Order: sequence, then structure tokens, then C-alpha cells
Amino acid sequence: VNENIWQNRLFFILLFIVIGNKRANDFWAGSLQKDEELHVDSPVEKRKNFITRKYKEGRFRKTLWASLTKEELNKALCAAVVKPDVLETMALLFSGADVMCATGDPEHSTPYLLAKKAGQSLQMEFLYHNKFSDFPQHDIHAEGGLSQESSQSTFLCDFLYQAPAAASKLSSEKKILEETNKKWCVLEGGFLSYYENDKSTTPNGTININEVICLAVHKEDFCLNTGPIFTFEIYLPSERAFLFGAETSQAQRKWTEAIAKHFVPFVAENLTEADYDLIGQLYYKDCHALDQWRKGWFAMDKSSLRFCLQMQEGQEDRMHLRRLQELTISTVLQNGEKLDVLLLVEKGRTLYIHGHTKLDFTVWHTAIAKAAGTDGNALQDQQLSKNDVPIIVNSCIAFVTQYGLGCKYIYQKNGDPLHVSELLESFKKDARSFKLIAGKHQLEDVTGVLKSFLSDIDDALLTKELYPYWISALDTQDDKERIKKYGAFIRTLPGVNRATLAAIIEHLYRVQKLNVIEDLINNYVEIFEVKEDQVKQMDIENSFITKWKDTQVSQAGDLLIEVYVERKEPDCSIIIRISPVMEAEELTNDILAIKNIIPTKDDIWATFEVIENEELERPLHYTENVLEQVLRWSSLAEPGSAYLVVKRFLTIDTVKHYNERKALESIKEGVLKIKEEPSKILSGNKFQDRYFVLRDGYLFLYKDMKSSKPDKMFSLSSMKFYLGVKKKMKPPTSWGLTAYSEKHLWHLCCDSSQTQMEWMANVFIAQHESDIWPPAGKERKRSITKTPKIGGLPLIPIQHEKNATQAWRDIEVRLGFYLFLY
Repeated sequence: VNENIWQNRLFFILLFIVIGNKRANDFWAGSLQKDEELHVDSPVEKRKNFITRKYKEGRFRKTLWASLTKEELNKALCAAVVKPDVLETMALLFSGADVMCATGDPEHSTPYLLAKKAGQSLQMEFLYHNKFSDFPQHDIHAEGGLSQESSQSTFLCDFLYQAPAAASKLSSEKKILEETNKKWCVLEGGFLSYYENDKSTTPNGTININEVICLAVHKEDFCLNTGPIFTFEIYLPSERAFLFGAETSQAQRKWTEAIAKHFVPFVAENLTEADYDLIGQLYYKDCHALDQWRKGWFAMDKSSLRFCLQMQEGQEDRMHLRRLQELTISTVLQNGEKLDVLLLVEKGRTLYIHGHTKLDFTVWHTAIAKAAGTDGNALQDQQLSKNDVPIIVNSCIAFVTQYGLGCKYIYQKNGDPLHVSELLESFKKDARSFKLIAGKHQLEDVTGVLKSFLSDIDDALLTKELYPYWISALDTQDDKERIKKYGAFIRTLPGVNRATLAAIIEHLYRVQKLNVIEDLINNYVEIFEVKEDQVKQMDIENSFITKWKDTQVSQAGDLLIEVYVERKEPDCSIIIRISPVMEAEELTNDILAIKNIIPTKDDIWATFEVIENEELERPLHYTENVLEQVLRWSSLAEPGSAYLVVKRFLTIDTVKHYNERKALESIKEGVLKIKEEPSKILSGNKFQDRYFVLRDGYLFLYKDMKSSKPDKMFSLSSMKFYLGVKKKMKPPTSWGLTAYSEKHLWHLCCDSSQTQMEWMANVFIAQHESDIWPPAGKERKRSITKTPKIGGLPLIPIQHEKNATQAWRDIEVRLGFYLFLY
């Protein structure tokens, strides 16, 4: 080791003697301006900054070779190393020449070997000590753009997981991840070196980043025994590939950004700023030059292929891969060798591409094919035609137009469910390549595919945000004004939604002489096999949206409801999503969780609906569907005044007292003042005293305490009881209950608030046969996993279940065929 140190010292001494300080400084400070010079009395920080800019960043170097290309610099370097002038070699090397460039000599393939052949020992030593140096050509770009000097001078070091260089099976065989080991990795001067550990001085291997042809970034994490890692792959033209993995996505991004900015040239620098999955160089042909292959830079950004082509002088272009009209792979002969070529056609734009190797071509082909396929159940996720309509919709429309115009009731007939399912699966697999064939595919199966697709898409064709507006437009009596509103709504739709809607309407317009539209409207329930309860639910929803003008609807199709805690005050409100499947128990638990309220073991909390300008309120049973009840507010005179509140309702002592009374047969009894609407049992229109007894699931009404036979018995299961009596009834006291039956209202008044709550509690417990809250030990429902906010208010995230949006999907299908066609 001491001998090596001594030899290194001799080398540097000899180098200084040969070059000299003045000659060296002429190069390093050749373009230094007078106002940039360092003065004798300059502070330490300024000296440090000056030295960094001078030697590490090379800001003041001579620019004699600024006009030379990389290849020309390398050629000049090869010529210089066989001569004794080390200064010229240094100037070329630190102006952008590649110390490991190809010389063209098969026996002496590097500048070092050329110097050895010429007997230039000092040149050999200089090249050896700078084998990891890779200063770029001096180039300061205009318009504030950064030169690659900043990226080339990047220094990174950290432990990364590293897999050995592998062949083409690297991407497909993820088991290789299990063979990765932690290595100390260093990125410096354009070389990525990996060491056994951070103490090692000799690397296990080194990658010249300038030679990278493709960089793949995997967004998902892979789990090893040691935990998750975030991987990226580096591909070289020698058919070698390297896999590295970072422990965090942030570290992965730091490394991949540094690598990409190093090997991607300045003209394609914009590509490195995208959130790419794949970036690199490919050979291409396009309509501008079909006679020869050229090099271009490409990046995969979600479903877009972005590129900078040689003929475009650095201008960026892109292809939307889901809109490809054609994506095919073929094999051609070039120089006697088979070459895989990928053809991409989008809106008349044709592009042929092939890779440097079979390995990097396979990576690009796989990524492009995946991005060009169907990726989800929303309109935006489908493979699209050139007019931005999902191919599945275009194909079905074309088939029906060609083979179905002569048939009656084409959308009323149901296809074979199995055939419809198989056709849907074929379209989802690859709609671009799947073709409907007359004779092989039946008309009713194709119409079934179209109906099923429109019914099941995740995002609404007319968008859920606009549903209240579509409905409210029906109130506009003037035809021209109503159509004007429809046009305004359509213009606000996303492009794919608008194009798809136009295609469907145009198609149905073509076949309307067959009375299809009228049939669809009149027979909607049968055609779409809508259940009776769904029809009822849709009618309620329509009424609700129409009457309650300030309704808010979330993107998931759920109502946004303001819920209060204990009392109606601004600081007690929470905006929460009410999905179609939410029960009162879930809502109550969510609200308590948001407010960090932990009920005591003696208290039972419940969700109350408050209606009639806060004059009436009713506790919801824990299994009661919240949305179903909220939608019924549409029948109220002022639905906007209704709201939900979560508060204490019962205590354990109340329940115990109820059970004790139940054992004695009579649960609750006493005199109440009563008034009925319409009047049948009672004579007159005033409140009258009657004796009531609660037992066996019934409320018995007696003329007085001495009566042996009741005048009336009410089944509790058929009635809804509210706390309070409307003021317009002119109740004799402030405390009471209102009971709703199918055709009757009963207003009951008590002598105190305590008596009122006793009656309400006992009626509620009796109605539900003591099942007032989930049994002990049963897991309670709670949808909240985190508390995002709208405005300043916490918001519950909706559960993404199919049933949760089915009601809105049914409305969407109906509106899509109804609003514009009747």
C-alpha cells in the first residue's frame, strides 16, 4: 500500500512538472472574467465557492472545443493520448470526451490501451486516475435552461438492493428480487459503481451511465423478507440489465432522476420532468423519413408515449396510447438479421420503433401494450377510437346499425347472459383487436353488451355532478330554453363522456323510426330488469333532487349531508357522505369517532332525524338505512330545514326499568291528551284526555282509567313516533309525541318533559323488542379509516362497493336514453 501511495505521489509531482501551474490555469480559468477573480483578502466561504465552480463545475474553462460533438471530442482524445502532451488530454477529457470511449482498434479498444501501445506512461497514469471522471462539453444554454453540467456533477451514495446483471428474463422473473443483496452504491462523474459495503475501495462493478439506453421505474413496491423495496432497472446496449432497489419511493425517485438527467440529452430534457415509468432511446421511422432509421428519445407517462425525434429538433410530441387505431408487432430483415418492429397508428400519425436490443425492445413493447389496453371500469380507462369513443361502444353501434335496422324492438330483447358476459370479457381484454362477426355473434347479445357496459361503468356517462341540473332542466317549459340548457351541460362534460354520449344519441336517432326510443322509455323496467324496490327508490331520488335544490352530490354519487353533534350549532356540524348502504349505527359511530367522543358504558347514543322546522325529531334504529330516510324528506313542505343530529338517547337504567315493567305485563300507562287527524275516534277538534297502556307491542287507548275495553289499539310496528307536537296543532303543553300511521296522525301531549322522554323511550324499546343496539361483543360498523376534509370540516371516505353506486348507475342509464330522446 505504501508503495502505491509513493507511486501516486511521484505521478502527481511529475504531472505538475510537465504541465506546470500556468499552463493548467490557462485551461481552468481560460474564460474567467475580471469581476469573477478571487482576491487575496476574499473570505473562506467565497474561496470555497470559487474553487468548487472552477474545478468541480468547470465554469471558467477554455471553450476551444465547444463546437465539437461527443464523437469528435472522443476522436481528438484518441489522437492526443499517443503523444506526450498530457495537458491536451486533460483539456479534452474535462471538456466532455469519454475516457472509456471506443477507439475503433480491436486490440487497443480504449484510450488507455492506445497510450500503453505508444509507450506514453504519464498519459496512462492520467487516464487511469480519471477513469471515473466524465465532465461534459462546456455548454451554457440560453433562456435560463440548465446545462447538463449540473446533472453530470451529481454525487449520490447510499445502500441499494442490487441484483446481478441478467438477460431478458429479468423483468418477467421477479423471483430474482429474492436474490438481491444490499450494496454500497456511488453515482459520480457519470459512473454508477456498487461496492460490497461502504468500507470497500474496489467496486464489484461499474456502469457507464452514458451508455444507458433505457431506464425503467417500477411504481409498485416489492416485498422482501427485509421489507418493501422500490425498484428500477438499467438497460445497456450490451444486452445487460441491472436491477436496483431503494427502501423508499423518495430514494428511488432521487436516484432515477439523477440517472435520467445524466444520459438523456438536453434537447430531450423535458421528458425527464414527467412522472415516467420508462425512459430511453429508440430507433424510429415516421412519415417524414421512411428511408432510414433515426434515433429518438421516448418516455412512458401513464397512458401517453412522449418523444423527441431527431427530425423535430427537440420539440416534444406524444401519442395517446388508448387512442391507438393500430398496434402491431412484425419482424423484418436488416443486414441479414431479424429485427422486431412495433407499429403505432394514432389519428393518421404513423410511427415505427425498434430497440437497440431484444431486451430493451421487449420492455418497451410490454409497457406500450399495457398502457394501450383497458385499465379499469371507467370511460377514461377504455381503449378509444379516433373520435374518443370507447371502441366497445363504436363496435356495438356499428354492428347494430349494419344488421339491426330492419328489426323491431332491438333493444327490448334480452341476449344470452353467458354470451353477453363472454363478449364483454373479450372487449375488455383487447377491444382494438376483437371484431364482431355477423352469424357468429347475435344481435341481441351485442345490444346486451352495450346496455351492460353503459350500466356498469364506474363514472357516469352524464357525470354525477350534473344530475341535479339535468333533472331541474325538465322544469323548463320552453322547449328552446330547455334545449339550450342541455347544450350547456353537454359542453361541460369531459371529452370522452361528450363524444360517447353523442355517438349513442346519433345511433338511436338513426333507429328512432322503429319506435326504439318510445319502447326504451315505456319498457325501461323490463329491458334493464329493474327490480320493483329499485324503481321505487329511483322515483324517490328524482323527487328528492328536484325538490331539494341545494342538494350536494359527491363524485361517488353519494349525498353530502350536514350532521350535527348534540345540538344544531355551526361548530357542532360535520359534512359526511351518506352512501346508499349506510346504516344509522355506522353513521353514529363515524360521527363519534370524528369528534373523539367515547360514550360511557351507561349511555346509548343514536342518530335523530329532525323535521318540520325542528318541531319533531325521531331516533333512528341502529339498522335503519339513513339515505332511505333522508330521501323521504323530499315529501316535506321544506326539506331543506330537515337535518340529522347525533346525541344521547337512552341509558342502561332506562332499559333495565323497561325490562322490569315488561315482566309485570304493563310496561307504561298513564293519562295523555290526544288529538287525531283526521278525526274518527274522538269527537271534536280539540285535545282530549285519554288513558293509554303500552304492552305486548301495542298502544291501547281507553276512554278513562276505569274502562275495561279499549276504544283503539295501535300496532307499534306500523307507526313512527316523533318527539314533539307541531305548534300549529295548538298543543296544551310543550311536551308530547306525534305518531304517524299509514293514514293517520296522532298528537299526544304529556304533563312534563320527563314523562315525554319516558313514553318515547318505552315506545322505542317496545317497537324493536329490546333490540336497540348491537349485542355486546358484536363488531360495530364503522367506515372511517381517515378524516379528509372539505372546507374546514372532516369528511368520511366512502366505501367503494358496487351496491353503493348502483342506484346512481340505474338513473344514469335511464337519463342517457331519456333526457334527449323523448
